[in-house]
This record gives sequence, structure tokens and C-alpha cells, in this order.
Amino acid sequence: MRIVATPIGNLADLSPRAREALLSADLIACEDTRRTGRLFQSLGTGGRDRRPPLLPLHDHNEDRQIGRVLERLEQGDAVALVSDAGTPLVSDPGYRLARAAVAKNIPVEALPGPSAILAALVVSGLPPYPFTFLGFPPPKQGKRRRFFEAHAEVAHTVVFFESPQRAAATLADAADAFGPDRDAALARELTKLHEEVLRGSLAEIAAQIVERGKLRGEVTVVVGGYGRRP
Repeated sequence: MRIVATPIGNLADLSPRAREALLSADLIACEDTRRTGRLFQSLGTGGRDRRPPLLPLHDHNEDRQIGRVLERLEQGDAVALVSDAGTPLVSDPGYRLARAAVAKNIPVEALPGPSAILAALVVSGLPPYPFTFLGFPPPKQGKRRRFFEAHAEVAHTVVFFESPQRAAATLADAADAFGPDRDAALARELTKLHEEVLRGSLAEIAAQIVERGKLRGEVTVVVGGYGRRP
């Protein structure tokens, strides 16, 4: 099974190796068949009859689909696993499938590529290592505040994702937990035409987001470590 990273915005970031793996696969397990279908359109494959079959595999059905994918792998079929964007498994579906394949001694191969985590980290201006990736904070405020408080005194850089709709509230909670003066960066629309990186303190970035009122594109936030300056 091949775990294939796909573009997070700019379609030119799909590697030749990833392209070959997708076009030659017998089956593609994907988070959203519509998104992956559009990716194939960008590859010039045309209609459905000219691309491998797509099997939806997401958070709500992964356990049910594992058996189907393993059966195809055991038959010798070439299966590629992709998410909507970036590297599968990392804040995306696929971990349980990969674990099941490893348990059956089925070869699992990674085809590295785009990652919003690493892209945001290297443009943030904050220490890039060590770092901890936190995924998405809880959507409800109480749990979100406790989540941030649990990581407030981590001595190294932390990275997390957030939806544009919750970005303002989440940054306000992060500023309360980490401290308003903590160095941070917010990256959005990474690799796209309107890519933007905001740098400053958590309080400053939170104020900018509130002033704008509306954001587009998934947000990646990088926060400096406790007591550490760039």
C-alpha cells in the first residue's frame, strides 16, 4: 500500500512519483471522492473510465472499509491512500488502515510530499525543532481552553490546525492560556495565490483576525515555546 501526499493548494506540488502511483493504482482509498476526482481531472485523465476506482475512506467509515482494502491488498492489487490535501494519517484518516496493513505484514510505503505543518513551521520565523503537532483543538470553548492550558508550559514550538470559522475564538483562547505576548505565526492559503503569514504575538494576531471578521482557507498556527525566544 502506498500512502501518497497530495497538494495542499498548488497542484504543481504533486511529485512525478506521486502522479505515477495514482495513475497506476488498481484502487485509491480517499477521504472525499469528489476532491480526489478533481485531482484526477487536473492530471488530464478525463472521465471515470480513465482513472482507478475511488473508495471513500474517512473518519466515519474507516473501520468498515479496512477489510475491503486489506482484501484487495492481499490479492496483490496496488492500492494508494490519499487524503483531501497533504499527507494522509496526520490529522487525516488512514492510521487504522495503515496499522492493520502493518499487522498483516503487508508492505506500506510512504510517498512524501506537501505538508501544511512543515510549510507553516519553516515560514513562521520560530524555532523549527523540536516541535509538537497538536492537530485540531476541541471545538467547544471549555475543552479548548483546557487543551491549551495543558500545553502552555511546553518549552518548544507547537503547531495546530483550525478552521477559518473558529480561528478568532481559538486564538483568543490560546492567548489566554499561553500568554498574550507569546510569539506566534498564523499561516493560511499555503502554496496558493493568496498565501499569507501573520507574525507577532498571539494577542496581536488574534486582534487582526477579529478586525477582519472573516477568513478563507484552513489555518495553521505556530506558537513559540514557553520561555523561549526565536
